[in-house]
Amino acid sequence: MRVTKISRPLVILNAATSLDGKIATFTGDSRMSSPADMRRVHRLRASVDAIMVGLRTLLIDDPKLTVKFFKGDTPYRIIVDSKARTPLSSYVVRTAKNAPTIIAVTSSASERRIRTLRKKGVTVLVCGRGPLVSLNLLLRRLRTIGIRKILLEGGGTLNWSMLSSGLVDEISIAITPRIIGGAGAISLVEGKGSAIVKDGIMLKLLNVGKYGPDLVVRYKVVR
Repeated sequence: MRVTKISRPLVILNAATSLDGKIATFTGDSRMSSPADMRRVHRLRASVDAIMVGLRTLLIDDPKLTVKFFKGDTPYRIIVDSKARTPLSSYVVRTAKNAPTIIAVTSSASERRIRTLRKKGVTVLVCGRGPLVSLNLLLRRLRTIGIRKILLEGGGTLNWSMLSSGLVDEISIAITPRIIGGAGAISLVEGKGSAIVKDGIMLKLLNVGKYGPDLVVRYKVVR
């Protein structure tokens, strides 16, 4: 029997959006989920090995990236931060000795900054020599340390980078019954985008659920 070698973790993109696809207002407010959906999110967090966000999300929200309501092992917290600009005052750095925390950087990040983060208890992974973290390399390295499933809670830029690189397997979106608007508001997926519709990333609907006022749709990414 042929055995397929798994080279990277399974990745689930999870987000809460307005009906018009915004994950935050132009001021950065991203409190979309209802209490019922928040429990769903924390149940999902409890089922994964790691939670991943980008630097912009961390700078705006200063998230804890922890699990409430459900028992289980504390997931790794992964920050994609090419130049190691994560503030030392951020929650994830301040609590890095109590919860496993990884910051992925490139070789352009300051060695002094990397040493400081490591002294705080952060695991710093250098992934790539370019201007941006090599997501393929990062995921392969995460798999080697035992991370099998990641919950991606990135902003629009990281979401696009992961999707366009073929690194997302499932998408779970809670749609709140509001319209946000705003050209400066953050969309679920940003980045360069597809030039024509037929080149967009194809999805297959897996199921639909209702959590309080929110409609949750779950998709599989079609390869």
